[in-house]
Amino acid sequence: MVTAMAFNKMWYTVALGLLLPFSYAHTDFFTSIGHMTDLINTEKDLVVSLKDYIKAEESKLEQIKKWAEKLDQLTDTATKDPEGFLGHPVNAFKLMKRLNTEWGELENLVLKDMSDGFISNMTIQRQFFPNDEDQTGAAKALLRLQDTYNLDTDTLSRGNLPGVKHKSFLTAEDCFELGKIAYTEADYYHTELWMEQALKQLDEGEVSSADKAYILDYLSYAVYQQGDLGKAMMLTKRLLELDPEHQRANGNMKYFEYIMAKEKEANKSSTDSEDQMEKETEVKKKDYLPERRKYEMLCRGEGLKMTPRRQKRLFCRYYDGNRNPRYILGPVKQEDEWDKPRIVRFLDIISDEEIETVKELAKPRLRRATISNPITGALETAHYRISKSAWLSGYESPVVSRINTRIQDLTGLDVSTAEELQVANYGVGGQYEPHFDFGRKDEPDAFKELGTGNRIATWLFYMSDVSAGGATVFPEVGASVWPKKGTAVFWYNLFPSGEGDYSTRHAACPVLVGNKWVSNKWLHERGQEFRRPCTLSELE
Repeated sequence: MVTAMAFNKMWYTVALGLLLPFSYAHTDFFTSIGHMTDLINTEKDLVVSLKDYIKAEESKLEQIKKWAEKLDQLTDTATKDPEGFLGHPVNAFKLMKRLNTEWGELENLVLKDMSDGFISNMTIQRQFFPNDEDQTGAAKALLRLQDTYNLDTDTLSRGNLPGVKHKSFLTAEDCFELGKIAYTEADYYHTELWMEQALKQLDEGEVSSADKAYILDYLSYAVYQQGDLGKAMMLTKRLLELDPEHQRANGNMKYFEYIMAKEKEANKSSTDSEDQMEKETEVKKKDYLPERRKYEMLCRGEGLKMTPRRQKRLFCRYYDGNRNPRYILGPVKQEDEWDKPRIVRFLDIISDEEIETVKELAKPRLRRATISNPITGALETAHYRISKSAWLSGYESPVVSRINTRIQDLTGLDVSTAEELQVANYGVGGQYEPHFDFGRKDEPDAFKELGTGNRIATWLFYMSDVSAGGATVFPEVGASVWPKKGTAVFWYNLFPSGEGDYSTRHAACPVLVGNKWVSNKWLHERGQEFRRPCTLSELE
């Protein structure tokens, strides 16, 4: 048994050694589903290790049990006639031997720690586990998905999402945890939603370690912070019914009663002008973040602004890249996605084999996606871009080189001045909020270090299907483009004059269900002087 355990321990150490070099370099697991898949394998290894530990403990207990059963029978016989029993010299010898030697061996067996192998694995792997930031990031992703796709807490808690393969649900304790994370962010709106869901599931009889008193404590405060004093008092009374001695609840109750009395007094002297101000404030709240609302509606497939008349002017065709020799005999399928700005989609433009090669090249290099600080120019992470990305050069692989050539042939633009192919994998609720790809006039140094001018156009490959969510949307014009594996979309960011086309402001919607992989090529102005000549009109 000891030999087998030593072998298991050695085997797991070897297995861990294979995992560690890859895991060591990565953090921010929640920003990439691709990297989170490695955690599944890590957890599986730990489960196997845990089961080996359980077997070792069971084997140890089985030995102790057999020893106890044997001695139970022996001592029963001996205690009935001690002198007669010891009158047999062999019994006398064996009693001396047992008490002097064998009981000591049993003591050693009982004291033997069978958990060494498992604890060793845990200790090594724990340093590569997700941290508090990952847990908080994943929790915020659920809240973001809830808001973007108008999901009620019960739907999300029961896992009733479109396109799911492996249905899962949230326990009352999970809901409580989501509420606590929202609370620490002073997000009292979501605190209320998730604490109420936790309370509802407990009231329905769910067995949980979550404490109703704790939940009511958070809930009453969150409700109070949102201005609903009556509901806060009601929840506090319920808390005091569960725990009459709850110090904070008793103090809050007195404070709420005091505030309620003051409000009643103040209401007597309130005027119509104050009521009007409240209405104006309410109107202002409704108008808050109009782009955000448009963005979220488009993510849900609502608010599209394509009229039937304009729709009739969108076509599909076989495209040969303006008589490019490579595509005259084998043109590609192209369809219009939008008219202004013109967005076209190329179908079956990248093969599954090419996609797998690009993903394999990118995965070891994936790092948390960054944005350029408009003031300092420094690269930094941002909460509105939840993904990991990697950059691939054409010289690294014939596949990447072939893809670059394909983009050049079909767009007619020179890719020698373009940026490297960027590969991105989105995380839990992965998104990239509305942004421009090109540098605006207030960002004159946006791409200065490249020396290739502004980003004239964007080519975006979709390298996976997404079960739900994950659209590319253009809030300014009300357009939504949905991911479809093997396709690519293309649009110009600049007018031929070199002026930025502000209608190309776009966003990547949060991934609701699935795993989204994309790759993009940003083409720059230099080298395009004769390929896309400048016009005299600023907006043409």
